[in-house]
Amino acid sequence: MYEAFFGFGERPFQLTPNPRFLFLNSAHREALATLRYGLTSSLGITLLLGGAGTGKTTLLRAALQAEQRPERRHAVLSNPTLPSADFFEILGERFGLPHTSGSKGRFLLAFERDLLERHRAGGLTTLVIDEAQSLTLELFEEIRLLANLETETAKLVNVVLVGQPELADRLNDASLRQFKQRVVLRCSLAPLDLESTASYIASRLRVAGAVAGEVFTKEAVRTIYEASRGIPRTIGVVCENALLAGYAAQRKPVDRAMVVDACRDLDLPVSGRPPREDGVVRDRDGVVPVQDVAVPTRPAPDEPQPRRAASRSWFSSRRKESRPESARVTDSEATVVTDRKRMFDFF
Repeated sequence: MYEAFFGFGERPFQLTPNPRFLFLNSAHREALATLRYGLTSSLGITLLLGGAGTGKTTLLRAALQAEQRPERRHAVLSNPTLPSADFFEILGERFGLPHTSGSKGRFLLAFERDLLERHRAGGLTTLVIDEAQSLTLELFEEIRLLANLETETAKLVNVVLVGQPELADRLNDASLRQFKQRVVLRCSLAPLDLESTASYIASRLRVAGAVAGEVFTKEAVRTIYEASRGIPRTIGVVCENALLAGYAAQRKPVDRAMVVDACRDLDLPVSGRPPREDGVVRDRDGVVPVQDVAVPTRPAPDEPQPRRAASRSWFSSRRKESRPESARVTDSEATVVTDRKRMFDFF
């Protein structure tokens, strides 16, 4: 609808977990490396935690896409609220095991034979469960027993659990202590800070084919951060509605006022005042300091100074981060924004 007006080749803020739009700050890069290591090593159980909308599923899809090999087999279960019988029926279908439907015993016999044959041929099998905080105690126990399938030297089944922080709370329950002991790798995702929020928006706009600074003003991005609290999914929803507002008004770039109107429609709190220049963002609970963001100070009225370009001065200059070898992106991961100089060239 608004794509041609803003110069997009596609919509930049769709809610589907498209790895083409993958954004990596340091925490996401570390989590991606952990996931890829868990998918490629016979270790046991890997855990990825993060609040709703922080990008867990997108990161998982990127890791699975990067590790696609003929000898590696991944079965993904995204709705784990199942009785035991349905759980094994779905696994039989996903792992391509015929004639096991309706019988846990037939499935386990066929599955173990298949795992041993694949292991001898140098293959690897991984069970991935998204929304794992919704698993029943019964399924936790079934997964633990599947993770116990092993030879003298290697696990036959890798297990990757992706879930919200309450998954960690559940694993602290005494009834799941045996399961928790088998968690070998663990990583977490947190909301983005202001700097990463601006980079996230810029990276998605670039992938969609637009020039970031021609779409949103600096004040608009600050307001998006304030309303979304750095949650990528909420950032996308606010941006989508603000772009629609800009298209309806035939105005670009999208300014703070349009973002505020979009937030009101979404029932998201914003202060209603222009963002302060001292790096402080206010919300309904008070004042929340923005960490690690350097903002130019406003000159005194009696000390006129030449106006500085707004392109890069908004962000603090940090040391260049090297990309870990384990997190290096392959061709299959498509466009990933990691160049800090390009990431922060937003305004």
